[in-house]
Amino acid sequence: MTTTSLNEQPVRLVPRPAPATASTERWSVDEVAALFDLPFSELMHRAQSVHREQFDPTEVELATLLSVKTGGCPEDCGYCPQSVHFDTGLEAGKLMGVHAVREAAQRARQAGATRFCMGAAWRAPKDRDVDAVAELVRAVKDVGLEACATLGMLNDGHAETLRDAGLDYYNHNLDSAPDFYGEVITTRDYQDRLDTLERVRRAGVKVCCGGIVGMGESRRQRAALVAQLANLAPDYPESVPINNLVKVQGTPLGDQADLDPLEFVRTIAVARITMPRARVRLSAGRQQMSDAVQALCFLGGANSIFYGEKLLTTGNPDVAADMALLAGLGLRARRA
Repeated sequence: MTTTSLNEQPVRLVPRPAPATASTERWSVDEVAALFDLPFSELMHRAQSVHREQFDPTEVELATLLSVKTGGCPEDCGYCPQSVHFDTGLEAGKLMGVHAVREAAQRARQAGATRFCMGAAWRAPKDRDVDAVAELVRAVKDVGLEACATLGMLNDGHAETLRDAGLDYYNHNLDSAPDFYGEVITTRDYQDRLDTLERVRRAGVKVCCGGIVGMGESRRQRAALVAQLANLAPDYPESVPINNLVKVQGTPLGDQADLDPLEFVRTIAVARITMPRARVRLSAGRQQMSDAVQALCFLGGANSIFYGEKLLTTGNPDVAADMALLAGLGLRARRA
C-alpha cells in the first residue's frame, strides 16, 4: 500500500515482514520519518485504523508506578532528578520493604490498576538487590496484579531470578535515537541497553521499552527512536511507554524548550502504526498535557497510562482527574 505526501512523492506505509534475523529491518528510518510527515488527519486515520485491528478502542490499561528505591543513581542521564550528578533537592532512600510495597499494590488494585511497576534508581543492581526485588515481585503477584520492574542494567542470571519470582515485564527504555543518545547520557552506551533487553528476552520476560521525546532531538531523531524500537529482535516490545520530557530544575534539561503537543501526538500515532500489537503508553509528562491533547493521543492509538499521583519522583494527574477524563471520552479501564 502506498499513499502520497504533500510533495506528491509516493510513500511506502506497509511494514516489511518480520525479520528472520536481527539484522533485517521491518521499518527503515526513512519510512518512519515519512509517517511523521503525513498530514495530521491522514496520520491519525491510519493510526486509529491499525489500533482498531488489534484492540478495543474504548479500553485503556491502567498501570501504577512506584519508586521502591529513590535517588543516589550514579548515572548522568540529563533528564533525571535521581542522578547524584545533579542538585535537585532529592534525598536518596533505601529499598522499600515487602509490607509497604504490598500495601501500595493493594491500593493500586483497589483504584483499578492491573499492572504494578516498580522502579529502583540503580545503574545495575547487585545479586542481593535482585533477590530483594524478587521478594517485592512475589508480593505484587500475591495481590493479583501484573508485575513490572525497572532496575537498570541486568547481568547474567538476574532476569531469570525475577522471572522465577513471577515478573511479567521488565522496563528498560532506549530513551532516544542512537545518534542523539550521547547528548543526554555518557555513563553507559546504547549497546548496554540493548544487551539488557536481550537478557530479558532470553529469560522469557516481556519487554517494556520506549523513550523520551522533547529533549532537543529533531523529528528525524524521533523517527529513528521509533524505528529502533520497531526493529528490536526478535520482535518489538509488548509495551511501549512514550514519555514527554518532565523538566526538573537542577538537571541539564531543566530549561529545555517545550515540544509542540501535536508533535507528541504524532509520535504516539507513529508508534502505534509501526508496533501494532504493543500497548502504547502515555507515560511521563501527562500532568502538563491538556485533556484535548490526551484525547488526541488516545485517538492516535495510546491504550495505556500511568495511573496515580506520582511517577517515581515527578507529578502525575490524580486518580479523580483521570477517571473524569476517561469517562468524558467514553473510555473504560481494561480488566485483568
